[in-house]
Amino acid sequence: MRIAYDHQIFGWQEYGGISRYFFELANGIANTGAAEVAIISPFFINAYLAASSAHLQIRGRKMPPIRHTGRIYRAINQLFAPSIMRNFQPDLVHETYYSDHRLAPSGSKVVLTVFDMINELFPEDFSSWDSTSREKAIAVKRADHVICISQQTQNDLIKILGVDPQKTSVVHLGFSLTQPLAHAYQKSERPYLLYVGNRAGYKNFQTLLRAYASSPTLNNEYDLIAFGGGAFTIKEKALIAHNGICTDRVKQLGGDDALLSGLYRNATAFVYPSRYEGFGIPPLEAMSFDCPVVSSNTSSIPEVVGNAAEFFDPDSSESLMHAIENVLNNESLRQDLVARGRERIKIFSWEHCVEQTLNVYKELLV
Repeated sequence: MRIAYDHQIFGWQEYGGISRYFFELANGIANTGAAEVAIISPFFINAYLAASSAHLQIRGRKMPPIRHTGRIYRAINQLFAPSIMRNFQPDLVHETYYSDHRLAPSGSKVVLTVFDMINELFPEDFSSWDSTSREKAIAVKRADHVICISQQTQNDLIKILGVDPQKTSVVHLGFSLTQPLAHAYQKSERPYLLYVGNRAGYKNFQTLLRAYASSPTLNNEYDLIAFGGGAFTIKEKALIAHNGICTDRVKQLGGDDALLSGLYRNATAFVYPSRYEGFGIPPLEAMSFDCPVVSSNTSSIPEVVGNAAEFFDPDSSESLMHAIENVLNNESLRQDLVARGRERIKIFSWEHCVEQTLNVYKELLV
């Protein structure tokens, strides 16, 4: 059995959740010895591929992630990848993102992973030029089988695009943020709450800011750290000022996984206010560092975190404020959440994801 993964995500992402998923999948399946596995990407910028095992074939060349070269790399990949793919002669191609044209050779089965239906459910958060929804619909129709990363995503996909349920499977993600040599965050004497990732639109960071501002306990005794997502926007700075929050108490940080690990390890609580997620890895990462999780109660998030979080209504800053205060003011609850988190993360692993995905491949090729 020959399995190929296309160039799309590896030519776009140096780091990132989707490229991490496909790297773990390809590398893990290659290491089982159950298939010959190749990533077909003539030019790629992805850093994860440097850690691939000898069993995984990387048919391409690592390029520097220089600004404004992305279109050039994509053009080269679109030109040369088809011939490399045909030469490999895959039985199955797992497309790594949504494309409006077929990337697999004639005769190969096609598998697609759908991560969420955010573009379709929150169109107001995206530019009118964004073609993701259109390309996703084309890719889903073309695929022989569609993997969904949660039951919520599967339900949304079937409802919105009318996909035959028999054409879909649910395979949960794993997570792999394990940094024993975590960088310590050089914080003041004030403890802090942690937020991770992009902050715009459905990510709902503004509700967290309002909850933080409305609580004298939070505002006076805790910092709020947002990791990743780029510097605060003009709108975010204005909201911080409008709510009377001291600018030195709300901080934005960026860095590597080692710094993020240190932030998880030392945070008083991790807060996840998103209105919608296809899966949601950050809460699992927080649990792996014994960080109590305070999370919204919508979409796939309860499916992932189970009973290992203090839940709140993401449309209510008051509900969010009370949930955070409950965790901060109740040591017994904090320890209970930590213990539940340790048990919850045992359910999710890349090994399990690899095993279930390989079963999908085998059933499709019977």
